Amino acid sequence: MSENCSHNCSSCESGCDIKTKQPNIKKVIGVVSGKGGVGKSLVTSLLAVSVARRGFQTAILDADITGPSIPKIFGMTQGAVNGEDGIIPPVSAKGTQVMSMNVLLENETQPVVWRGPIIAGTVKQFFEEVAWKEADFMFVDMPPGTGDVPLTVFQSLPVEGIVVVTTPQDLVGVIVKKAVQMANMMNIPIIGIVENMSYFECPNCGEKHWIFGKSRLEELAAECGADANARIPMDPGVAKACDEGKIEETEFTYLEEIVERLIV
Repeated sequence: MSENCSHNCSSCESGCDIKTKQPNIKKVIGVVSGKGGVGKSLVTSLLAVSVARRGFQTAILDADITGPSIPKIFGMTQGAVNGEDGIIPPVSAKGTQVMSMNVLLENETQPVVWRGPIIAGTVKQFFEEVAWKEADFMFVDMPPGTGDVPLTVFQSLPVEGIVVVTTPQDLVGVIVKKAVQMANMMNIPIIGIVENMSYFECPNCGEKHWIFGKSRLEELAAECGADANARIPMDPGVAKACDEGKIEETEFTYLEEIVERLIV
């Protein structure tokens, strides 16, 4: 697949067979940010839960090979097993399929000390060689940066669009724009932007406090051409749910605008 791929498989004449490699996956959505620690895994999990609650079948490909956290957020303790058609990914309590490096390791704290090309190849294998069951949406939790893994995902997976994760700081916004420009170079549409850790709402008086500075979401969205946006506050309840592996039991309404855009 070339870097000029339009990702419109119906009109493609290159002979690329990427669409047939996983016929059970209908839509692939990347969750990206040029910066680490902004909450990509949280947003990936919340998107999967939100879509699943609307009756869609969901899957998550944890492409952060050296820092996987999706199984922990979903409280998954079972590992992947070998099947006749490939590796069978474990399924969360509410039915989301998850493929992550941590479901292959004997110890979840065991480090993965690999070089970039091997990591990128593993991500491709996670998509092509895993026996995914039918899913309306697959969310790909990407590592930070614009290196081997994001390039592999954009070139090797039929990504229909990305959700970009940022925080209010100017420094983060600058780095996030690098990821957006990379997506533009690869002709990947920007579905929406999520500003995580946007504010803290006092539980007593309801006043919002902009801990990391005033929100710049609308400005960033306009620059990036995003049609849907969302703010996630600093919510101790959601943080606790992630630590306890109970994200599927948590109530939230942060991402409704982006979810509506996804399921059209």
